[in-house]
Amino acid sequence: MLARFRALRMPPRPRLWFEILLIAVSYWLYSLVRNAVPEQKAQALRNADWIWSAEKSMGLAFEETVNHAVNSVTWLIVSMNYYYATLHFVVTIGVLIWLFRRHPGRYAATRLVLFATTAVALLGYYLYPLAPPRLMNGANFIDTVLLHETWGSMASGNFKNMSNQYAAMPSMHIGWSLWCGLTIFALARAPWARILGLLYPTLTLVVIVATANHFWLDAVGGMACLAFGYGVSRVWYGALPHRLPKWVPDRPGRLTALRAARLPRPASEPVPHPEKTPESSRSGA
Repeated sequence: MLARFRALRMPPRPRLWFEILLIAVSYWLYSLVRNAVPEQKAQALRNADWIWSAEKSMGLAFEETVNHAVNSVTWLIVSMNYYYATLHFVVTIGVLIWLFRRHPGRYAATRLVLFATTAVALLGYYLYPLAPPRLMNGANFIDTVLLHETWGSMASGNFKNMSNQYAAMPSMHIGWSLWCGLTIFALARAPWARILGLLYPTLTLVVIVATANHFWLDAVGGMACLAFGYGVSRVWYGALPHRLPKWVPDRPGRLTALRAARLPRPASEPVPHPEKTPESSRSGA
């Protein structure tokens, strides 16, 4: 039983068809559950007021200043709108493909971090509905997607009815981008790639604040979810993903019968001796 459990904890060799199906079904379920969470608009707005007041009391309520400053530069804010709408998915999928091809032994453990992070975020959406700054009552935030009619965002405009507008805490833009950044930093060899890995979640933080889609405390929530995800992976695989072997080792069950026959017998099992024949006795055996 113990050997079987240890075998289950060994990182499996990823299979392309299975991974595509798993990611597609998982994201569909995530979107279904996230959007099925009651929006609880009144409570979400009250929570947003509380978050905003808490940040003011800490002297760190800078979101509105950043939002107005960046919005004054049209090309910059439009670029950030598209960044928010697309890179969240493009970079995450790109890192998964890179892991699949270059680090198959670490793929399953790193993927588990992402899945566990996203799963616990759903609990946050249910327990703590939160309006983003752009939807607050009486605040002076600018909905940059609505103002500039940016295509592709699920947060505003024509797509807003397809997504839960009051699921801002925790921020999975930060959870996923930090997962990407830490994975690249830990596994990439080129210094420029490792630097870009660290810059990506940093720039994402600026984008989610500038577009008024999140408070910076939402980012803290995303980081906490990611820490949970790494904890789950560490417990299951016995090590952090980057400390696992790069390649998937062969499992005993994959050995051929010929190779298995050559394996040494346990010390407790006696080695059978062939019976003597008349020919062997005459030869002095």
